[in-house]
Amino acid sequence: MEQFIKNVGLDTHKATIAVSVADSEGELRYMGEIPNTSEAIAKLVKQLGKDGAKLVFCYEAGPCGSVIFRQLRGLGLECLVVAPSLIPKKAGDRVKTDRRDSMMLARLLRAGELTPVWVPDDAQEGLRDLTRAREDMKALQLKAKQRLSAFLLRHGKSYDGKSNWTQAHFRWLEQMKFASRTQQIVFQEYVDTVKALTKRVDGLDQQLEAEATASALWPMIEALMALRGVNLLTAATVMAEIGDLHRFATAPQFMAYLGLVPSEHSSGASKSRGSITKTGNGHVRKVLIESAWTYRYPARKTAHLQRRAEKTSDEVQEIAWNAQKRLCARYRAMGERGKLKVQACTAVARELAGFIWAIGQVTPRVMPTT
Repeated sequence: MEQFIKNVGLDTHKATIAVSVADSEGELRYMGEIPNTSEAIAKLVKQLGKDGAKLVFCYEAGPCGSVIFRQLRGLGLECLVVAPSLIPKKAGDRVKTDRRDSMMLARLLRAGELTPVWVPDDAQEGLRDLTRAREDMKALQLKAKQRLSAFLLRHGKSYDGKSNWTQAHFRWLEQMKFASRTQQIVFQEYVDTVKALTKRVDGLDQQLEAEATASALWPMIEALMALRGVNLLTAATVMAEIGDLHRFATAPQFMAYLGLVPSEHSSGASKSRGSITKTGNGHVRKVLIESAWTYRYPARKTAHLQRRAEKTSDEVQEIAWNAQKRLCARYRAMGERGKLKVQACTAVARELAGFIWAIGQVTPRVMPTT
């Protein structure tokens, strides 16, 4: 006899959770709100499971993270964290409440129309938080540098050396003098901010290297570093955000997940393609596009790249060299056809994702699927 199933939709917020239940036999009911605490969730599980029904939970991915997911999984229950952008919605529905949202989730869960997202384990989430913190700190550093440069430009001071933010540039900054005491103080505060943020970025880089090498993901990170343009930061970001590459059946599926495939609108005989969809994980898409710029130069095995590749298997080295030959030729061919550099770079990033997927298939799986 088939077990009775209760599909539970949770609309989560910082302080409260709206709960609805869709029974497998057809009844859909709103249970009310509970506090967003582990004790309240445990009490809810006990209450709903009194009749021996199988409980299946779901809630939208959001700022509350994966705490509820891990608690429910720890209790031996099935839980789905669903992608908000892929939840089916009626075009004419203009009313949105917590009650309606939880009931909709329960109903769609019962119908099997929800798309779950992949949830990392604690170790991988820590590595992901580290790469994202480094990205945030780098953005703050860039902003601080821009503000300092703008301040100097407003006062007619410009550096005539080869490049900014080198040791020579900082020596030049130390000699800077302003007529006003206030301006001198403002200038020094800008300089100190840049130095402090640079120190923090360097510290996060060191921490990232230590955590990546000690991680279970390291064999895969090391394999990806055989690719041109993929350094430790890029490889660690890809693996921290994606995890198990074996969960993608094909390379095009992986490309679509990263939002690197062209958007399309087709109706009847007409077919038009636009810019990339930009769905999925933006962190990985960003680092892959940055890596793709290195393929504008001819294919070549540099000493640094060769030393990294030698630490990997022969299969990975072959994929990496084939990727370099194809992607360099691809960038050159698109340039000759008059494509914009950014378009060529995006196309190269899309195919680079395919080669990353290929390396994932020949490298042993190191992360358990959640």
